[in-house]
Amino acid sequence: MASILKVDKLDPQSGTALEIGTSGDTISLPSGATLDISASTLTPPATMPASSGINFTALNATNLGSGTVPTARLGTGTASSSTVLYGDQTYKAEPGGGKILQVLSVLVGTAFATTSTSYVDTDLYKAITPASTSNDILIHVSLPCKSYKTNESSASTAANIPVGLFLTDVSGTELADGQLAFQYTPSSSTNTYAMSGWASFVYLHSPSSTSAVTYRVGIKTFHSDWTATAFVDLSGNDCVGSMVVMEVDGT
Repeated sequence: MASILKVDKLDPQSGTALEIGTSGDTISLPSGATLDISASTLTPPATMPASSGINFTALNATNLGSGTVPTARLGTGTASSSTVLYGDQTYKAEPGGGKILQVLSVLVGTAFATTSTSYVDTDLYKAITPASTSNDILIHVSLPCKSYKTNESSASTAANIPVGLFLTDVSGTELADGQLAFQYTPSSSTNTYAMSGWASFVYLHSPSSTSAVTYRVGIKTFHSDWTATAFVDLSGNDCVGSMVVMEVDGT
C-alpha cells in the first residue's frame, strides 16, 4: 500500500551517503516539481543516457576530446570538396581568380636571321589549351638577338629589331608589336657595325576559348641594310630564347 512521507529533510543514519530507492527502481519527479542542484555537485554515470541537449549552454569546445563535428553543424549550405566555410557560417564555392592552373614553356637556341622589313616567324612558339573560356593566358617572352650592318648605307640608318607576338604565326592576329630589343644609330656609313640585346616582355591574352591556342614570336629588321638575328649573342654564338605560357583562373 502506497503511503506519503512528509518531511523537510532527509539525512543518512550514519556517515555521509544517502541512498534513495533500490537498484532497478524508478525515481520520478511529478510535473511542475523542480530539482534544484545548483549549489551541489552532480556526478553523472560514465555513459550518459540519450536525451536532448537543447538547453545545454556555455559548453566549452576545448573539452571535445574525440569524434568529428558534422559539417552540417558548422554552417548552412552544402559542404563538399569544391566549397569552403566562410565567416558568415555558410558553405560557398571556393574562391577563384588569379590562380595559375597550368604552366608550359619552350626553349630555342638555334640562330635565325632575316633582312625582311616585314615580320617573319621564328621557332619560338608554344600552344596551350585553356580549361575554361573565362581563363586568361599570360605569356612571357625572353629573346636574345643581334643586328649587324650588311651595306655601307647612310649613317642615319637606325639599327633595331622589332619583336612581335602573334596568334599561330605572323599571318595571324598580332597581339603585341614594336618591342624594340635595342636601337642605335651609327655615326658613319661603314658596314662594320654590330650590336646585340634582349627583348623581354609579358602579355596577358583572353582567348575566350577551350581550344588549343598557339603563340609565336616574329621578328623583322627596321632597315634592309641590317640583318636581324635571333637566338645569338654579339659574337654570333647561339643563345637560348624562351617562352612561358601560363593559364590564369579567370573565375
